[in-house]
Amino acid sequence: MANTARDSSGPQVRSGPLVTGGALIAAGGVLALAGFVVGGAHLLVAIRQWVKQMEVPPSELAKLKLAQAKAAAAAGADAWHDGTTAASTRG
Repeated sequence: MANTARDSSGPQVRSGPLVTGGALIAAGGVLALAGFVVGGAHLLVAIRQWVKQMEVPPSELAKLKLAQAKAAAAAGADAWHDGTTAASTRG
């Protein structure tokens, strides 16, 4: 019966391998973080150079596209309004 009581206390775990595993996981996390920092910094530098080489800055391009979208929406609304007016005078 003494063995049964000892077996029910749970698995016998040594702390050495657990500490080693935790240290390796922490080291891997630090290496991954360093990789993200180096890769992200390179990506930011490349994007900045790409934007500097553009003929039209992205902010100006966005303003132009917004103006085009507003003009297209206004033209569509006018065409829709004119179409419903013409349909109601025919019918």
